[in-house]
Amino acid sequence: MKNFKLLTAILLTSIFSFTSCQDEIDSENGQNPNTNSATSPTASNLERSAMYDGSFDDFIDGMSCSSILFPYTATINGTEITLLSKLDYSLVLNILGEIVNDDDVISFEFPLTVKLSNYTEVQVSNQAELDALMNACEEAEENAEDAINCFEIDFPISILTYSLNAEQTGSVVIESEQELYTYMNNFGNDQLFAVNYPITATLNGESNTVVEITSDMDLQTKINECVANEDMEEEAEENAENLETILVEGAFKVQSFVSAGVDTANAYADYTIDFANDLSCTAENTVNTTIEDVEGTYQVASETEVFLTLNFSSNASFELLNHTWKVTSYSENSIELQSTTNAAITLVLAQI
Repeated sequence: MKNFKLLTAILLTSIFSFTSCQDEIDSENGQNPNTNSATSPTASNLERSAMYDGSFDDFIDGMSCSSILFPYTATINGTEITLLSKLDYSLVLNILGEIVNDDDVISFEFPLTVKLSNYTEVQVSNQAELDALMNACEEAEENAEDAINCFEIDFPISILTYSLNAEQTGSVVIESEQELYTYMNNFGNDQLFAVNYPITATLNGESNTVVEITSDMDLQTKINECVANEDMEEEAEENAENLETILVEGAFKVQSFVSAGVDTANAYADYTIDFANDLSCTAENTVNTTIEDVEGTYQVASETEVFLTLNFSSNASFELLNHTWKVTSYSENSIELQSTTNAAITLVLAQI
């Protein structure tokens, strides 16, 4: 009888323990919305957000699915540079930024060692092999199988598991992105899992916002939001490049400059503004050529919107244009701008 009571107690303890775990993992009828298989959207979200992020050197290798490992040698617009660390990226960026609206030419000295999104390192022997990696990356992006780089889970996190074959529950603590990628990539079809919420994540961007995530649905929502924001940033970057082309290839007049409700465009009526590809700009008086030119600089930047910064000197009228302007619309004929510090101040540049 004592043995029977002891056995009964052990069985009851096991049942209660198993039932508690099934609050998170329902293996029979999937009533818990956070229960997932290896092919679930959550499994894909976790794996993609944990992939190796190779986007930090896109300006040199042109693909976010991998990065080139140091040291390596590259020729940038005819200048050969040996890169030993990330500190040398500034040398590359300086060369690329010397002239806007030009066709940058980058070539590499092979072989290269490249780290892929699955954390493996491979040797690339020639340009054809590098092009093949780039094509594979583009295909992954088209199929939404590439890394989600705008979203970083904060570790550690806990994952609860249930084996369908052995009918056993378990848990695992994940300490890093690489651990999470490996775990989800190898997760078996005979298992179920649930993330032990809440967890936190950092949304990469200007503010690096930390958010709390309370469910699989919340995880999907946060990822959708950051991917949409990333798409806006990419679109703004393309618009910034288009605007640079329009500025460099054209000459402009001040069509409208409104401040405090007054349009003072007449003060600039005799001037033509030319934007050079070295980020300098010159306002020339085309009516009275004896008047000294007004020299300045400009910069085009983007976040989720496009911005044009003007900086003139030695002329009081043109110094009034010294703002960081938000580009509200643009075309080959006209560029409409709004001050980022005072929305009531607007500027319209018309191409001649």
